[in-house]
Amino acid sequence: MKEIVLKFLDDNKIPYEITNHNPVYTMDDMINEGLDKKGTLAKNLFIRDQKGKRHFLITAHNDTAVNLKELGEKLGVGKVSFASPERLLKYLGLEPGCVSPMGLINDKDNAVELVLDQKLQGCQKMGVHPNCHDATLWISFASLQKCVKLMGNDCKIIKL
Repeated sequence: MKEIVLKFLDDNKIPYEITNHNPVYTMDDMINEGLDKKGTLAKNLFIRDQKGKRHFLITAHNDTAVNLKELGEKLGVGKVSFASPERLLKYLGLEPGCVSPMGLINDKDNAVELVLDQKLQGCQKMGVHPNCHDATLWISFASLQKCVKLMGNDCKIIKL
């Protein structure tokens, strides 16, 4: 998985850094690895609307508290909830603990909408998984937006 992401970035001349580390599954794990000292950490949530027709990948600043009720209203879809591991695998080809905007590389139907936390705008060194949990990909906000555009997914920037 990581190799596919790095090849995509290299092929598209998108600058990045990679940090290999012990497997991490939560934000606390990332902080315990000292990754918060290297840049801004982003947390990722994969959610769906109540009918399961629309799927959203939320990429938020580590310090942002995401209120699902408010988020559903901001997205104009009413109630939202976390998507199942089965949906995560189906739409993004990822397992729990590996959720990342780079998972959109596996979304061939462009069915997942990316929602970026406004607090991340202008970030020069944001850490996300490269679709595995034993490495952190450091990329700028602008470069992430470029990736998403190249992948063909919709992207919204909102205040979470």
